[in-house]
This record gives sequence, structure tokens and C-alpha cells, in this order.
Amino acid sequence: MGLAHRLREPDTQLYDPGVEYPELAARTRRFTRGAPRAVTIANDGSRVVFLRSAGPDDPHEALWVLDVDSATERLVADPQAVRDAYPAPSAERPRSGRAPSPPAREGITAYACDPAATVATFTVDGRLFRADLLRGDVTEVPTAGPVLDPRPDPTGQRIAYVTAGDADTRRGELRVIHPDGSEMLLAGEDGGIIWGLPEFAAAHEFGRRRGYWWAPDGLSILATRVNESRVPRWHLHDPGSPTTPPTSLGYPHPGAPHAEVTLHLLDLDEGWVDVHWDRETYPYVVSVDWSERGPLVTVLRRSQQHGLVLAIDPRTGETQVHAELADTRWVELVPGTPTHLPDGRVLIGGELVHDGYDARCLFADGTLLTPPSLYVRRVVGQFSDGDLLVEASEGEPAEQHLFRVGAALGSGQVRRLTTARGWHLGAVGGDVVAIGEQSLEHAGVRWTVRRDDRDVATLRSCAASPPFAPRPTLTRVTDRRLPSAVLYPRHHVTGRRLPVLVDVYGGPGRQEVRAAREAWLERQWWADAGFAVVTIDNRGTPGIAPSFEKAIHRRLADVALADQVDALIALTEKHPDLDMSRVAIRGWGFGGWLAGLAALRRPDLFRCGVAEAPVTDWTLCGAASAERYLGAPEDGREVYTHHSLVALAAERPTTPEEARPLLLVHRLVDPVVLSAHTLRLSSALLAAGRPHAVLPVAEAADHQPDTAANLLVLELDFVRRYLS
Repeated sequence: MGLAHRLREPDTQLYDPGVEYPELAARTRRFTRGAPRAVTIANDGSRVVFLRSAGPDDPHEALWVLDVDSATERLVADPQAVRDAYPAPSAERPRSGRAPSPPAREGITAYACDPAATVATFTVDGRLFRADLLRGDVTEVPTAGPVLDPRPDPTGQRIAYVTAGDADTRRGELRVIHPDGSEMLLAGEDGGIIWGLPEFAAAHEFGRRRGYWWAPDGLSILATRVNESRVPRWHLHDPGSPTTPPTSLGYPHPGAPHAEVTLHLLDLDEGWVDVHWDRETYPYVVSVDWSERGPLVTVLRRSQQHGLVLAIDPRTGETQVHAELADTRWVELVPGTPTHLPDGRVLIGGELVHDGYDARCLFADGTLLTPPSLYVRRVVGQFSDGDLLVEASEGEPAEQHLFRVGAALGSGQVRRLTTARGWHLGAVGGDVVAIGEQSLEHAGVRWTVRRDDRDVATLRSCAASPPFAPRPTLTRVTDRRLPSAVLYPRHHVTGRRLPVLVDVYGGPGRQEVRAAREAWLERQWWADAGFAVVTIDNRGTPGIAPSFEKAIHRRLADVALADQVDALIALTEKHPDLDMSRVAIRGWGFGGWLAGLAALRRPDLFRCGVAEAPVTDWTLCGAASAERYLGAPEDGREVYTHHSLVALAAERPTTPEEARPLLLVHRLVDPVVLSAHTLRLSSALLAAGRPHAVLPVAEAADHQPDTAANLLVLELDFVRRYLS
């Protein structure tokens, strides 16, 4: 029986939780393959551009366009058809050294288009292609080397891209291709200088994925110049491939020098203007925006407790302070801000924390635009009349809705566009909005295109339906009203006590307790294997209030673990079938750290833990993240020691009950959470005589569906062994 046929069998099929779900989830990328994503709308609302693969087991995403007036979809670029039409010369196939690893998504993994959505650029196998979104023509554009982040200018005539050298030269060149096909080197130099790409802190810790921005007239570019010469060089190596040399990367760990980032205005006639600000005091460039009103840049101190929003004069590079940002803990920007409104005012997302308010709001030149009852998560974009499309929560953190916010001076109007309970995403252009709805009532993201409050089209999904429908019970517990959820086996009989699995993340910037079915599929598989699965969003997670998020400052371990324990105990009052004598905990990344912390600090409650890619030593983390939450190492080494699993594991247990077993899982070539975290923890556990097991995942295996499926099964066996 083929995979495609199995995916379409009815939900009443017999279901083996030990084999069936992990395999399906791995091969369908958790049931997201074949679903539309990366939705963009033309600024006149005429077209919707998106990516979608052909089916649930097809990883090769293609570029599609929906014509709004006719509500018809057109396939613009299929990656395999592109390869067939433009075969790569044999000399361009894997050049030398490390062969490229297959990504989780393949084909056209990203694209960029002009505001009118007439032209799109993308890469296939590192080569640049241009798609005419009106006629559907796709052509290859010759380049000087492998292409990163290609973007058409706002007029749709030129294309800029970055081509990078190898790991040894560490050179990034910013190039521009003119309408006649000629190409110019806009900026590039040797000596570890990278133009047009975000540095580690920007890409992984501030969410700035870009390193250059076109002027609205398409005649100049504002670009970053990144000098990593002072940044410590760390090395990644896959022991499973001993013939492959290690990869070197600049990794600015806590207390170490960071990359020197400067901004420059580059004219296409080869003119050059430096952007001036106090870079020694404000080294972090966290956001850049360039609209018709001019460019804006937001910069932060290294402590992240003070920042500036600067308006740049594009003729001279001089800057003027438009606003100051300050917080005794850390400054948190609302994605999509700062940016100019059509009337010239600057939109800034910030916190309202006086006169009894504790809210995350939008301000226009200091004037409040959104009510304190609205927790603003992201500014999606602007309608043709200047109104804002905003993703926000209102009262219930498990739900996210779309709101239309009047941005005109004196408007003050806020209108909710979505009503169904769930988690909603948005895109906007002209008078058209695309609404992506996730819900506990259906699988996947359902994208609806709406104009003037009328549904005019839907984006077809080819994704598979999961073999079951999880039904978590969402609630708020303790006096802190911590968002929590409990999942039982689908055929659970009330009164039968169950071992408990706490499935945790608990880290800043991420919520787990959401009214979206996708958040609960894997957890339902665990529940069906015989557990009551509990998930808790402790303080430090978003969605409620700034004080809730920032209560973790310099006391992350104490607050997060206390909230997990208190919420778990409170849930037993509502759910007496939770057997608190048999509790396990699992998590990945930050959640892996929290799982390890729970098993080591609270062995009286947690009998075992599974930690995947855990952060075990905060001195090995990126400086921006670690210093944001724990402060600078020189201001408190004891804070870092207090949060270190390595230091905690080195303490010898005095009784067997204190030595709870841990399963550590780590991808050996993880460039963000280095495998050194797990190796150091394992060494400390071994020296202290603490039971544990390590599952190292080599790079080649990491991209195999069977690896992900079998990891789940092995984790299940581990937890069952110690909770039996």
C-alpha cells in the first residue's frame, strides 16, 4: 500500500501509535507538505503569490499565483521543470568538499517580489531565476557565483543578490544585475568582510533575516557591512564524515567580541555614503525599514536595555533620533515596526506599563493606536487607505486574531476581522487580505482571500489529513493564570490513573498552548501510547503581558521551573487521573534545557527526562540571547553557573532517587545549539555517576525521514522504561 493511499484512509482505521504516526509525520513534514505558505499580496490586491508542493509526500515546493478577480490559480515555476529547462553545467554540480545537505524544504524554498508582485526572484540549486508573474515566463539569470537572498528592486527592473565565498575566505559580495543583463559588483572586500547578509546575532537572535534594502526608486541600496575579524571562530565537524573538513563560523558567545556592523548607502552609479551613529554604544542593528518617507534603523546597546530609532538622511548618511526605547530588563520590538505611516508619522510597537496598564501596544509618534486590551504580536502590513493589518490576542493567549487598525490621525478605530476560535495569520495588499486559519476543529492552515469583507477565493491545499483529531483541554491555572493543557488517550476511561508526560518548551518568543490542531498532533500520539500529556506556558513566554514575559530576567531557571511545577500540581486538582508518582518531562532546545533542569533539580517529582538539543551551558550560547536574559557574564558569573546544567550535573547524588535518568539527543552539526552542549553535560553526568544515554545524530541521518520517526519511538521506549 503506497504512502499517498494510506494518507487518505478514513480516521476510523486501526492505528498503531508505535509505527504509523511517526512515519507519516516525518514523510509529510508534520502534515505541512502540500499546504500553501509564504503568502504575499500585490500592493493593488490583484494577485496572491505563494509556495506549495504537489502533495503530502512531495518536498519540492513550487511558485504559484492566484489571480484575485478570477479566483484562479496559476503554476508559475515548478522546480523540476526549471531544472529540466535550464540544466546545470556539470562543472556547477557539487563543487568540492562538503556536499550540500538536503534541506527540510526543497525546490523553491523562498522568493522575493516587487511591491506590485509583477516579478519574483528565487533560487534553485544556488542558481538565480526570474519569474514574470503576469505572463508566467521563467528565465535563468547568469550570475558571478552561487546566489543568496536575491531581491528585485521596487520597480521590478533590477535584481540584487549576495554571493558568498567559502568558509575560509568568509567573503560576501553584494551584486546588482541591470535590465540589460549586465552585472556590477556593488560592494565586496576580503578579510572576513561580509556585505548584504545578517550576522549571527541578527539572524538567530533578533529575527532580522536581511542584510540589504532597496530604495523605493530602485536606484540605491542600504546595506550592512559585517566585520567578523574580532569574533571567536568556532568549528563544526560531523564525525560521521571524517573526510569532510570542519566548518568554521563566527560565534559571538557571552562576553566575547561581537561582529562590527555598519550601514552604508550605495548608489548604483557607485557612489557611497556611510550611515553615522554611535556604533560603540549601540552595536546591534535590529531592524531596518525603507519606505517613501525615508529609511529608519533601530539600534540597541549590548545590554539591550536602551535603544534608538534613527531616521537616516539618504543623501548624507546622517541620522536623527526619532525615538528612544528603554527598559530595565530588555527592549522588545514588535515585528513589523518601526515603520513610516503614510502621513509621515513613525509607527512603533512598545509597552504601556504605567497608570496600571501592562500591555503591548502600537504608537504613532507617541500617540496610542491600539487599546491596552490588545496584545499586539505583529504588524503584517498596510491596506491601500493606510490602515494596518495586525496580528494580536485579546484576552485569550491561546488565540491569535487579525485586526484592522485605523492609522489615520484621530481615527482610533480597531476592528476584529476574524471571529472563529483559533490561531490566525495574515497577509495584505491593496484592499485584499489573506487569512490563514488554524483551529482545533480542523487540520492545517486554511487560507481564505477576502476583499471588502467578502470571501473571494481560497488557496487550495494538497496536504494530508492527520490520522486523528487531538482534543486538548485548555485552561489557566495558579494565581499567575498560567496557560496549560492536558491531553488524554483518545479512548481514556475516566478514573484510570495515567503516567504524566510534561511536553515543554517554555522559552521566550514561543507559545505551545495554542488553539491550533498542529500543536497537539505529536502530543496526542504520546497520549495514545498511554500517557496524560501536559503542556504549560510558564512566565517568559509571550501572549499575555510584558510583565509576564520579563519576569524571567536574570532568574530564568527559578521562575520557569517553579511555574512548571506549580501548574502541574494545580492541574491535578482538575484532573485527578494524573498520576504524580510517575512523571516524565521532554523538550527540545530551550525546552531541552528546562527538561534537564527539572530532572536534575526536582528528582522528587520528575522520574526521567528527554532533552533534545538542550542548552546546557549558557556560556556556549549566542551572546545576544544569553545576555538579554542573564546579563553580561562579567556582571554575574554566578548567574551563569546557577543556570548551567553542566554545573548542576557535577553534583553527586546522595541517594539513588536523586539520580534520575536523562536521554540526550543532539544533531552533531547544529550551528545554533552546538553539540558541545550535550557532550559537556554527558561528561559531567558520567563523572558524577548519573545515569544517562546519548543519541548523536550525524548530518547525513538528520535529513532522513526514518531518523525523525525512529527518534520518537526510541524516546517513547526510554520514557516507558522509567515510568513503568
